[in-house]
Amino acid sequence: MVDAEAMDVEFRSDVEVELIKSAASDADVLWAARVSTKGESSLAEVEADPARSRGLINYLMRDRHGTPFEHSSMTFYVKAPIFVFREFMRHRTFSYNEESGRYRRLEPVFYVPSPERKLVQEGKPGKYVFADGTPEQYKLVTEATQESCRQAYRAYLEMLDAGVAREVARTVLPVGLYSSMYATCNARALMNFLSLRTKREDSKFPSFPQREIEMVAEQMEEQWAALMPLTHAAFEANGRVAP
Repeated sequence: MVDAEAMDVEFRSDVEVELIKSAASDADVLWAARVSTKGESSLAEVEADPARSRGLINYLMRDRHGTPFEHSSMTFYVKAPIFVFREFMRHRTFSYNEESGRYRRLEPVFYVPSPERKLVQEGKPGKYVFADGTPEQYKLVTEATQESCRQAYRAYLEMLDAGVAREVARTVLPVGLYSSMYATCNARALMNFLSLRTKREDSKFPSFPQREIEMVAEQMEEQWAALMPLTHAAFEANGRVAP
């Protein structure tokens, strides 16, 4: 029998996003766009007048000439609950590699909503908002989540101890379990992701993402904006619509 007190289960309410490597800059957009009119000499245009470069990127964004934004690459390390990844992987323009519960014992780290997380859905599907929960509701969510996760992880360990394969034992674990992955994308794919997974008043087309994936998106956007400030500025100036 597994000792519940010895399991050392961890509960957290955050996500981790780290830019592991990148080949992404505003210059990538410029030479890719200018090759259509300048051919091989477009490489010499990278250090052209900054105002002119800013104008070209804004034009491409505004008129939705998207392919120049594909000539970049960013790889992010993401640690978040499994239910976030299941939404994430609907974005098929990314490439993913996630840790595997078939090949390693999964660590007992689970998500529990923070007190700031809105708990109550009001309205009908397609036209609803989320509101703050009461202290009693938050207490219920926290206690029920922790109890359920501890029980599930205890069952997982009992099966492993009995010699059951990891790929079978993991079936009892909830989607609130933390996983980790590498996600690789170009700037165009990232802008599409951000347009759908962040809620911003200045967006041309409103989006209503689940808060936990929005937490990931916010960190990705911050790190991308530092790499490609002109492209990010044009994205915001044009209603946060992916080209």
